[in-house]
Amino acid sequence: MFDGELAGRVRTSSVYAAPGIDLDVGAAERVVGNRRLVVVFLDGGADLSQACEDTEDAAAGTLVMFFQPEGDELDHYGCSSLVRDDDEGDAFGKAFVAENAVAGGADQFVDRPLEAVKVVAVNYDALVKAGVVPDGARTIEPSAPRYVLAVAAVLTVVGGAVAVFLVGRRVGRLAAGRSGGGEALSDARVSLNAKAAVLAQRIIELDRRPVSDEQRRLAADYAALAADIAGQEGKVGPGLVERVRVLSERADRLADRPAKPRRKS
Repeated sequence: MFDGELAGRVRTSSVYAAPGIDLDVGAAERVVGNRRLVVVFLDGGADLSQACEDTEDAAAGTLVMFFQPEGDELDHYGCSSLVRDDDEGDAFGKAFVAENAVAGGADQFVDRPLEAVKVVAVNYDALVKAGVVPDGARTIEPSAPRYVLAVAAVLTVVGGAVAVFLVGRRVGRLAAGRSGGGEALSDARVSLNAKAAVLAQRIIELDRRPVSDEQRRLAADYAALAADIAGQEGKVGPGLVERVRVLSERADRLADRPAKPRRKS
């Protein structure tokens, strides 16, 4: 359900460089632009075939080219996830050609990965002109944790709104002397929803970093919390408040940790 570090980066970026690869990722992303192309540089011990499988969903609709240093050259592995409506039924053949042709001439730039990216981009454009790969821009999709948090946030807000509505109806039926308690309950629910929304935003901000197991657990725990909040009609027990507090502290600890470097400066 959740992306690993590589898939998380590939889902929202056209270029990834493993730690130790001396590549200006920002400059490389500008070279790739909005092409349906992803270029990935991994270390020498990486399994490129497995990396292809790991990023299949995150890089859907693109042609991915993996590189890794191999002696004085770059070893490469093509991984096509392009989606076509091919009436001629030769999608497999076109994918094979694209995967082998897009890296032509790039292997020699083992010490200059940015130049390798430029060669790949030129080759990709030639494949587009030849009709081997489809033209058009890539569509970037958010990672799974963002989907989970978005749904959880909606559940929290909708649940809170329903709770306030139900509380309002009940208050209308109560004696005037008891209405103050209903208002206090409504205020407590609004406060809880606000704290949960702030927590969701902090988790989303953490998702911009390389994803760790602790981040995945935090996102999953938040989703469970939001569902529990939405499922309680206006009730704000100390358990819910405490869970928000604990999860917020966990988010604080993760935010205070230095982010693992994505590439060599």
